[in-house]
Amino acid sequence: MSQESKQVDPAKGLDGADDAPSPIDKKDAPGSAHDSGSDDEVPVQGAPGPADGSGKKKKKKKKSKGKAKDESAAQEAISKATDKTADALSKLSPKQIQEFLSLNPALLNHLQQSGSSTGDATDAFKKLNIQEIMTGLATSGKNVKDMGAYKFWATQPVPQFNEKPDTFKEGPLRIQKVEDISTEHVGLALDGFEWVLLDLTNEKEMTEVEDILNGHYVEDDEAMFRLKYSSAVLKWSLLSPGWKKQWHVGVRVNKKLCAFISAIPVEIRVRDQVMHSSEVNFLCIHKKLRGKRLAPVLIQEITRVINLEGIWQAIYTGGVVLPRPVSTCRYYHRALDWKKLYEVGFSPLPAGTKEAFQIRKYKLPEDTATRGLREMQAKDVDAVDNLLNRYLKRYDLAPVFNREEIEHWFLNPNDKSGDKVVYSYVVEDGNGKITDFFSFFRLESSVIKSPKHSSIRAGYLFYYATEEGLTTPVDKAKLEKRLNALMGDALILAKRYKFDVFNALSLMDNALFLEQQKFGPGDGQLHYYLFNYKAKPIAGGVDARNQLDKEGLSGVGFVNI
Repeated sequence: MSQESKQVDPAKGLDGADDAPSPIDKKDAPGSAHDSGSDDEVPVQGAPGPADGSGKKKKKKKKSKGKAKDESAAQEAISKATDKTADALSKLSPKQIQEFLSLNPALLNHLQQSGSSTGDATDAFKKLNIQEIMTGLATSGKNVKDMGAYKFWATQPVPQFNEKPDTFKEGPLRIQKVEDISTEHVGLALDGFEWVLLDLTNEKEMTEVEDILNGHYVEDDEAMFRLKYSSAVLKWSLLSPGWKKQWHVGVRVNKKLCAFISAIPVEIRVRDQVMHSSEVNFLCIHKKLRGKRLAPVLIQEITRVINLEGIWQAIYTGGVVLPRPVSTCRYYHRALDWKKLYEVGFSPLPAGTKEAFQIRKYKLPEDTATRGLREMQAKDVDAVDNLLNRYLKRYDLAPVFNREEIEHWFLNPNDKSGDKVVYSYVVEDGNGKITDFFSFFRLESSVIKSPKHSSIRAGYLFYYATEEGLTTPVDKAKLEKRLNALMGDALILAKRYKFDVFNALSLMDNALFLEQQKFGPGDGQLHYYLFNYKAKPIAGGVDARNQLDKEGLSGVGFVNI
């Protein structure tokens, strides 16, 4: 039965719903990017793809040398084509374009939706941006949705695919007034469904949010892993300074929570412009409701309640490509317990190697090496506030933290069960000055199909800063050496706390240490989006071939949770 033909009986609620996983795009350590469901087309925070470029033991036959060579040549050809700009399209014959479109119904549908008949598709195709085509914005494949389903985003104040970034005039797309915002809920077309606000200080309601996220939010394509959000992680993520109950929005049917979306207030700087904004996250819809067009309604409702506070911009992330990313980063993974990751199907055994070699490869020292390294304390808040905010000024897209936020995000206390979420460390020199800082947070994944392991403990690199990056000009060699020392110690500490894998994106200055610290590229990307703000593209630390930028050129300093 297709998702479109499934029906929900409000009288029966959602008990007994089909729990078969929906196809979603892989993204984050051991997990995947959330799929809002069928034609709902929304970007949300997701999880990186498998380490070493594969999250499962290979079932397919080994590729022949000739086939591997052909694929390598094809990738090289694609990279070269991407660099040639739009005139490469003019060299394709009409027949070639028609053949291409016949294999890409999503693109053909997009052209028809924009007013072009099939006969006019050739000319319309030539007007597309070559980068959009080669990176998958206009072709079918992983992380790509049906172009015909972008109708909703065409109505929203976001940059569109047909706009050339070099012509962008940075700033808000839509100017509004609070008095013009409706005080009534957005209409729900489904009978028996109702809007609710979740009180996350109430243990029962927090458990409801925890249950829907853990059952329906982030899962990989093969239903092997699913992100597991504890109440401690959710409190840390959703009850940050300035949080508002009205920004924790749900939908119930027969008193059962079947959908959720949230936002928190954040200060965001885009180049020189600082905005009082919001970060939208955790959009989740019950699997049985996928394809019911609930996601756009949830987005409209969270936008409405945020606008009522006089806030007009938002930042959000996702694994799917939608109109239009301001930046794209790639996930990288560093095995800490390689054997366990191999046993659950997250890390492969590379051809020609043995398990013992892989275990030795990822072995870490027992003790940290940086002199003056210690766990961050309450007395360090002011120093970390000063150091981190100065460091983040180096990036084009970054948060602006206040003291209360520094205390919350990096000194978040354990909950009653001792469920520690964030791990923060500073380096204090002989004069008592804090010269360095780094942090990482914990997010587990349930292992669904393994007889040996029930969960994976993943550490995610959060924010860091060092005085070595604040010299004028920056001494790249010294910065690279210092970051490798700090991140080497971070890995040792994560291993000490029984983490199985350590994840990082290609943002900030991560390109200076990812390969040296034996991180492997995952198969997932994270796209950054700005709502009601048009900005020129910001480098995400990867080049046109989706490889790590050796120069460390990333303008992104915003780490999502």
